[in-house]
Amino acid sequence: MHRSPRALLRTALLAAACCIAASAPAQTSWPAKPITMIVPFPPGGVADTVARPVAEALSRELGQPVVVENRAGAGGAVGIGFVARAPADGYTVLLSLSSISILPEADLLLERKPAYQTSQFMPIARFTADPTVLAVRADAPWKTLSEFVADARRKPGAYNYGSSGNYGTMHVPMEMLKSAAGFRMTHIPYTGAGPAVVALLAGQVDAVASGPATVVQQIKAGKLRALAHWGDRPLAALPGVPSLEEAGFKVKFAQWSGLFVPAATPDEVARKLRAASAKAAADPAVVQVIEKAGSPMAYLDAPEFQSYWRTDAVAMTEAVRKIGKVE
Repeated sequence: MHRSPRALLRTALLAAACCIAASAPAQTSWPAKPITMIVPFPPGGVADTVARPVAEALSRELGQPVVVENRAGAGGAVGIGFVARAPADGYTVLLSLSSISILPEADLLLERKPAYQTSQFMPIARFTADPTVLAVRADAPWKTLSEFVADARRKPGAYNYGSSGNYGTMHVPMEMLKSAAGFRMTHIPYTGAGPAVVALLAGQVDAVASGPATVVQQIKAGKLRALAHWGDRPLAALPGVPSLEEAGFKVKFAQWSGLFVPAATPDEVARKLRAASAKAAADPAVVQVIEKAGSPMAYLDAPEFQSYWRTDAVAMTEAVRKIGKVE
């Protein structure tokens, strides 16, 4: 049957419209598939402790699995650098600690190309902000901070401490204390807070400066002893433990955790992540898990977190420069 050109055109247009309509369901909004949350440290540390309950809550809010993946190495630089290079599509996010501000400056001190720049990231939300805790084994000879400092002064370099890696959030605060109190200890870097605390429990190191979430349960179990903390107010999880300022040392350090995405992530994706993060931070189940680990929720939305991060990064950069080159 012969069909006129006009009829053929109508048929073609109708077919095109049907194709468009058929393809519309495929053009779903974000997220349309599982999201990977990179934790740049091994399991057992502060970042991992926060990441897992937060990831579960985000999964419920976003309707897609949020899978935690530990990518440890170089004090956190391996995992952080991985996210910096990831597509800015919202399907790879980062749960990092304050070391994100420290590592680029450390790379410059070591005369090597930084694994990433902080400008490559967009902050989404801060979840915790804990003062570091000075912990030793329960059978250690030191019952107080003054005893610890006095002994370290008498025996320069005789004792050692473990950390999550050079210039990480366990290394920098201890170096700040060493400088303020005038003693020397040998630094033993590990791949994360979890392995460093295991080393302390095993007697391989004499002390750690760690976030509460990594050591509180061991302290309550009578395996570790807290001598002091780097905060400016009492710790609810460790009542009676003095701050360094109370002991006469003008040193403060907060080990915070926050969610980031690559800087070029679309605004709509960032808004959804911010909204889901706010709900996660208010979820009683999430709060309970994190608080039980010794880290009270200290949520900040993106604008406030950005301001906090900027100020904190300046202080951390100055601390790293003061420490100097560490091989």
